[in-house]
Amino acid sequence: MLEIKVCKHCYNRLGFGVISKNCTLCCNAFDRIGEFAERIVKYLLEFEFTRFQIGSRVRGSLKAVHEYLANFGIDDEKSMKSKFNRLLSIEIERLTGKKASNANPEVIITFDLEDFSFDIKVLPIYIYGRYVKRIRNISQTRWLCRFCNGKGCEVCEYTGKRYYTSVEELISKPIVDLFKAKDAILHGAGREDVDARMLGSGRPFVLEVVEPKRRYIPIEEVERAVNDYCKGKVMVRGLRYTNAKEVEVVKGERRRKVYRAKVVFDREISREQLEKAVEELSYKEIHQRTPKRVLHRRADLVRIRKTYGIEILLHRGRIAVLRIEADGGLYIKELVNGDEGRTKPSLAELLGCDARVEKLDVLDVL
Repeated sequence: MLEIKVCKHCYNRLGFGVISKNCTLCCNAFDRIGEFAERIVKYLLEFEFTRFQIGSRVRGSLKAVHEYLANFGIDDEKSMKSKFNRLLSIEIERLTGKKASNANPEVIITFDLEDFSFDIKVLPIYIYGRYVKRIRNISQTRWLCRFCNGKGCEVCEYTGKRYYTSVEELISKPIVDLFKAKDAILHGAGREDVDARMLGSGRPFVLEVVEPKRRYIPIEEVERAVNDYCKGKVMVRGLRYTNAKEVEVVKGERRRKVYRAKVVFDREISREQLEKAVEELSYKEIHQRTPKRVLHRRADLVRIRKTYGIEILLHRGRIAVLRIEADGGLYIKELVNGDEGRTKPSLAELLGCDARVEKLDVLDVL
């Protein structure tokens, strides 16, 4: 039998060894659990949480010792970590009144049994809602200046941004302040063009609140704070707390969308011509190669999307206002202008003239 030096905790677990003040297997970590718990709790004082999870890791020289013992059939690493995690959890529960739980923890503590350091991961808060964007020329998410990549230059007037603000920033700022968080990230169900408004019931989104120090704020207070801060530029509605799984749902769903487009032609179009073209473009499969304007950030491939009802809301000579319902992912500007033949069919192709979208609004995300 190997004569290794062990503390009483390791001796009780293994049933052999020489009891010593210098444990070869745990570096006497079991004797210092109270000290470790106090250090961790002191760090956690500034965070609100009710559930936590303890994990531990073995590395370096301690890992080498356990690998050596494994050669003799003594595979103790998993058992040691399990017992250490349980005892540390009990002590933190005693000091804080919080609950150790592997199911939906709000804080994850990983203890290093080699050097007795620890890492703490504060899990994000997720908030679902819909946003309405009432003004044009603000992006959905932060958009860094492409010339300086966010550092600040003459082109961006030293803001580091291509657009002065975004939906993400407007929604995030009051929420980051409320939750005393590090940051917030917006995950949207698709995105509208920078120069398009998002109206109607709004676009679904999930906001990921990163490293919040506060967690338990009534959602009505959160919604009110955002809408007060945005001052009408953006409005949120239907906020509720959710989880990370809904990020995948929101980003993965392809929803139908309803648009209103003001279209300008390069010549006068008769009502009969327009009605015929709109009828031919309605309820059709559209073969759309990635538009030139987004090739720098999208793969160059052909997507097939469908249009549904297209309605003429107004027509005067060279101008028309159309209501267009289509699959998510269909580029409406290119549905109108054809993008030099990359979108087929298109309104411009059917009319035999140049056409462009002057103004675009998303009326609904179904």
